[in-house]
Amino acid sequence: MSALPGRRVLVTGASGTFGRHLCAALTAAGARVVGVDRQAGTVDGVPVLGCDLTDPAAVAPTVAAAVERLGGLDLLVNNAGVGGPAPAELPPDEVVRQQLEVNLLAAWRTTAAALPALEAARGRVVFVASRMALLPLPLAAAYGVSKRALVAYADALRHEVGTHVGVSVVYPSMVASPIHDSTADAGLSLRGVSRLEPVAGVVAAILRAATARRAPRDVATTRRGRLELALARHAPALADRLVRRTVAARVAAGDLDAAPLAAGMLRRHRAGADAGNGAGNGTG
Repeated sequence: MSALPGRRVLVTGASGTFGRHLCAALTAAGARVVGVDRQAGTVDGVPVLGCDLTDPAAVAPTVAAAVERLGGLDLLVNNAGVGGPAPAELPPDEVVRQQLEVNLLAAWRTTAAALPALEAARGRVVFVASRMALLPLPLAAAYGVSKRALVAYADALRHEVGTHVGVSVVYPSMVASPIHDSTADAGLSLRGVSRLEPVAGVVAAILRAATARRAPRDVATTRRGRLELALARHAPALADRLVRRTVAARVAAGDLDAAPLAAGMLRRHRAGADAGNGAGNGTG
């Protein structure tokens, strides 16, 4: 799949931040696009089919309707996703369940439903993951776990269908988007931990994955992203130390003081700091 004119594309999460820009870019490049989101409608002229992707009974009929409307399928972009705070030390709750359902299982269901059409067209699947799939941050365990699981699913899928369907994963970092609102509301803003990147860069990375002569395995969205992914894959202990140092700096600066979900981590960091200070106070 070397070009987009006339290509038949299905985009999940079409009404979200990435989805809207992606649908516009695909359409501008000559592709025929149908979107899927919770509410039916249109996005800049692109028809959006309404579907709750966490409902197993709803996904296959919706994908079938999209394929019928397009007359086949050349490209599926699994873009739908949700975020939210979820400390790993606390029991999983509804926030955790929703992120696993949307970020992993919805993409799995959609892909399974689309595979017959994609195989017939020798098409491609692009998964929109996250840098946090490989470089996780504390207090966002559900997001990191769900995105890492999504990458594992993509890897397994590639082994099974890669002779006929290209499988790529794109790893954005932080983009200004409502997906971060609940995290910020909990006092856990990612500012100071992740650098903002433009939506256009994420869209461009997805288009590169879709149009490369051979489907690339992993696609970073920035030069920094490529370095971070390489670090996470090849020097995970060093990556861990860098994350711990960043978190310790935020704790010391008081950035998490107003976040109840960070209480346990703050207590442990400060207890460790007090112990460290006390260790040098002996008179010998």
